[in-house]
Amino acid sequence: RKPWGAFESAFVRSPSFTDEVGGIESEVRMEDEGDIDVNQELSPLAMSESSRRLIIMGGPASGKGTQCEWISRRYNIVHLSTGDLLRNAVAKDASPGSIGALAKMYMDNGKLVPDDVIIHILKERIVQPDCQERGYLLDGFPRTRAQATALIEMGIRPDTFIFIDVPDEVLIERVVGRRMDPVDGKIYHLTFKPPPEEIKGRLITRSDDNEENAWKRLRQFHENVSSVKECFQDIMVQVDGASSPDSVAESIKILLERKGPTSRIA
Repeated sequence: RKPWGAFESAFVRSPSFTDEVGGIESEVRMEDEGDIDVNQELSPLAMSESSRRLIIMGGPASGKGTQCEWISRRYNIVHLSTGDLLRNAVAKDASPGSIGALAKMYMDNGKLVPDDVIIHILKERIVQPDCQERGYLLDGFPRTRAQATALIEMGIRPDTFIFIDVPDEVLIERVVGRRMDPVDGKIYHLTFKPPPEEIKGRLITRSDDNEENAWKRLRQFHENVSSVKECFQDIMVQVDGASSPDSVAESIKILLERKGPTSRIA
């Protein structure tokens, strides 16, 4: 077993990683605009001998989560989020000296998990047969230049970097209009996905869904995203995320199926 103690003393912290580990992940998913058709057939690319290696990134409430589900389903690609990977690593083996134990130590103490640990867990997952055969989709990772550089140095090289571009004002509107049903946890939006009349009175606004916190998260996102995009400029494709989920999915479909990894839609 590889000794993981060395990672405790030397690492670069990712200021936004707690969005995944701390349970805020669902809060930055834009589920408020509607759902994409779940009955779509698999793309012919899903049957291709060449598996896709994708990264997708977007700001808070950009709709990234919805598109991840669609991409994974349409192309039969393994969807990988760092939050899930860490939780799975802990569940699989948290015995003393294991990487799961190391990750658990940071998570239990509310600390940021070192990039080294995250990337090693990610690499171990990517070499599994399903990722090798079907390809993978990295959801919102890497978030910083340090993470992107470490990813490349570890030999993890995606073929396409998808960036969902949404104006800041639209992102803020999506966040502050969200409401949650405390009974079943469902998310609604006062404009994009209005709740049924009979439950309106019990809906609540989550603590992070206010304008001040939304701008704070967005500024943090912008501080890091430019440097990450620079690292993957040669494989980056950009889509307009201000439209409906179906329109965004159609743009992604065109990018991935018409010209392949090097195509772009401004």
